[in-house]
Amino acid sequence: MIRSKKARRRAVYVAQVLGVTGAYYLSGRLGLMRQVVIDGAVVTPLWPPTGIALAALLCLGVRVWPGIALGTLITVADIGDAFTMSRLAIMLGNTLAPLAAYALLRKVGFRSELVRLRDGICLVFLGAFAGMLISATIGSFTLLADGKVPPGRFWLVWSSWWAGDAMGVLVVTPVLLVLRRVRLPRLDDRWPEAAVLAVVVVVAALIATRSSLSMIYLVFPVIIWAALRFQLPGSAPCALVVSVFAIIAGTDSLGPFAGHTLMEIMANLTVLNGCVALTALLLGATVAEHKNIRRETEHAVVELEALVDQLAPLSGPGTGRQYGDGRERPFGGGSHPGR
Repeated sequence: MIRSKKARRRAVYVAQVLGVTGAYYLSGRLGLMRQVVIDGAVVTPLWPPTGIALAALLCLGVRVWPGIALGTLITVADIGDAFTMSRLAIMLGNTLAPLAAYALLRKVGFRSELVRLRDGICLVFLGAFAGMLISATIGSFTLLADGKVPPGRFWLVWSSWWAGDAMGVLVVTPVLLVLRRVRLPRLDDRWPEAAVLAVVVVVAALIATRSSLSMIYLVFPVIIWAALRFQLPGSAPCALVVSVFAIIAGTDSLGPFAGHTLMEIMANLTVLNGCVALTALLLGATVAEHKNIRRETEHAVVELEALVDQLAPLSGPGTGRQYGDGRERPFGGGSHPGR
């Protein structure tokens, strides 16, 4: 029995590691479909594997880090034609970045449910902005040392690398954390509104990213609607849809991205995706926190009312002392007729 339990645990662990590896590689292939080549560096406006790696660590624990390393190794090797020390250094940076982000989030008491505003803020500044500095710095310096990136283009490569990894955390990680605990609502709840929201977010994203007019801000009322009505389960997928449409339009130089240089397109995509992700994440977490506070307050009021009902008979008029004439007289002093 003990051996079978150990074997089962090992099998589950191996399956988890291989699952993380496969998810990392497949998401990397999706991200590379919209790759941008800056001199000899390959960067993407959105790198989904970083979001998958951090979500895997938050959900499964730090023990699945070999899956991240193996997925990184396969993805990096698939881009080039040979395995070199430079690719090993990039693999190290891409593995250490989500591990560092995970360690920072654990240190501040991050909750993966994302039902508090502080959790959203921590995911933004510690998980995305701070943690992804490691992968961008190691990767950019590695390409600089190999001569694939000239010194004058170093900061462009570094900022693009960091922005792609950070956007992966901001856009992909909340969706995965939400999907982990989401439950399908009853058919009579808000399915019609959710269906309308899904259609509206696709139409708004298409118009905002394909129109030559400056209509990019059209997506924000939709994100706010999703956050107010459905919290993160609604706003996080909407942010992902908007980011994907924006990246497709940006890499194809369509709509508001037409006529701009590569650096301007990358900057515009970073700002847009960052604002959309921040709005969805922080507003959704704020609404969820307020709902939890109201729910806890209502529960406390119910408990207080029950306690008052229990104590009321002890302090009512029935606590007086009865005398032989059947009348109740209060405790303590008082005037007595005839004295």
